[in-house]
Amino acid sequence: MTNLKKLCIFDLDGTLANTLDSLAYSVEETLKAMELPAITREQCREFVGNGAKKLLELALEASREGASKRLPEAMQIYEKIFDENCDYHAEVYEGMMDVVQTLHRQGIRLAVLTNKPDRQAKKVMKKLFPEGLFQKVWGQKETMERKPSPEGISLLLEHFGVEKEACLYIGDSEVDIHTGRNAQVETLTATWGFRSRQELEKCGAITLVDHPKDILQFTGGGMEHVSI
Repeated sequence: MTNLKKLCIFDLDGTLANTLDSLAYSVEETLKAMELPAITREQCREFVGNGAKKLLELALEASREGASKRLPEAMQIYEKIFDENCDYHAEVYEGMMDVVQTLHRQGIRLAVLTNKPDRQAKKVMKKLFPEGLFQKVWGQKETMERKPSPEGISLLLEHFGVEKEACLYIGDSEVDIHTGRNAQVETLTATWGFRSRQELEKCGAITLVDHPKDILQFTGGGMEHVSI
């Protein structure tokens, strides 16, 4: 039986919210500005999860062999475009708002740990969720190793004064699976995000959840009524 959780840490892209349109659009506009061939939305989906730099590196190479050598140029262009469009068509997954509000009412602290750049992560969360619902939103920054390093989770545990056994981490990709494993915290892997169930199982996901409301079964706080 799951221990009573005091802290739930969520990934952002593909877990809390569907942000694929903002990423795909920003990559598309970057390639267009560099006069490179477009890539598909499905390719962009596959490349998401390891931060902006890796996304651009893979997108450039998929666009044209050898184009990844232009990564510094691409990053400069992309950073401006994405900063202006990071919340483009972004929307909270169905049922997720009710779930995080339920967790909040149960006294469970909520945090976000994402490889999205910190500034844009905060901007998206501010648009999509009520202020104060999540106590911490941490995106990628120079002062912290990006996932799958366990550093972000370790620092959040320290900040909240919570033991590993009282933490639940929720993500949707192979990066999140490895992050949770490296941090040695209980991890749920969402099937509604940017990876298929088959991909997630192949990457070693232990506990898969098919709907946001399923998260409540693992917090030890009881299944308070959630309207879906």
